Amino acid sequence: MKILVTGGAGYIGSITSAELIRAGHEVIVVDNLYQGHRAAVPPEAAFVEADLTDRNALREIFAAYPGIDGIMHFASYTLVGESMEKPFLYLRDNVANAANLLEAAIAAGVRRFILSSTANLFDQPERIPIDEHERIVPGSPYGESKFIIERMLHWMARIYGMRYACLRYFNACGDTPDRGEDHDPETHLIPIVLQVALGQRPHVTIFGDDYPTRDGTCVRDYIHVLDLASAHILAMEALDRLGERRYNLGNGQGFTVREVIETARKVTGHPIPAVVGPRRPGDPAVLVASSETIRAELGWQPRYPDLESIIASAWEWHRTHPNGYDD
Repeated sequence: MKILVTGGAGYIGSITSAELIRAGHEVIVVDNLYQGHRAAVPPEAAFVEADLTDRNALREIFAAYPGIDGIMHFASYTLVGESMEKPFLYLRDNVANAANLLEAAIAAGVRRFILSSTANLFDQPERIPIDEHERIVPGSPYGESKFIIERMLHWMARIYGMRYACLRYFNACGDTPDRGEDHDPETHLIPIVLQVALGQRPHVTIFGDDYPTRDGTCVRDYIHVLDLASAHILAMEALDRLGERRYNLGNGQGFTVREVIETARKVTGHPIPAVVGPRRPGDPAVLVASSETIRAELGWQPRYPDLESIIASAWEWHRTHPNGYDD
């Protein structure tokens, strides 16, 4: 298939693009390089630097690459904390950009769409692990923007016959030898811990150690980025028979913040100092996904479910790329 990947110069988008190519698909990457890196784009992929705010540019892309079979939409503002400070960046831009993309796709006859969605749809879940029947109460304007796009896709399916899947994933992590996590600012726990191991930060802050968990720190579900990529590819290849789907993606097990830090100490051989700080407002004690639906329907299985292999893959990339992509 010929797949258009928005945000394909970013962390998850670039690795998924590489896996698409490995699986024999043709890839066109569209990215404005706001958070992405040109060096992360696989050399076998076509690359277009463009912004989804530019509707004319989108029309030109679909005209320049006729016969696109499907879209994987990763491009987004993604910082939960930032969305609480700059809500319109999320409630306006994320939503409007998705609408621009869908409008151009519909006009070009593209009817397959995978949305990179989020576990932030579930702010205070009633059941753990969280399955697709959990009530949706977004935890931030970021989560709200993804929910609005999910609803938009429902109407695109009803009106235009769009076949789509919304993949709601939890904590993406891990790297490949060629591509890794390089954000500015960095907000994710594992790369922050590894930056401490590299001497780039003095310590890692644990936000609260008095939660009702096995060691008092928050429990989260960490899923390797290659497992996310395989889920995207399986879903795209199955859309013709699936129609409309929403899948929660995670390992189905959770690890505490202290367990992540201790595993990173073991993997890196560095002490990694940790300091306990106050709780962050709105942090639930436990967030763990149930991925039984995608396992049953698509046969998806995480290949990297253990925390040590996840952190080891991230350490290998960060150790050999201490300054990220340097672009």
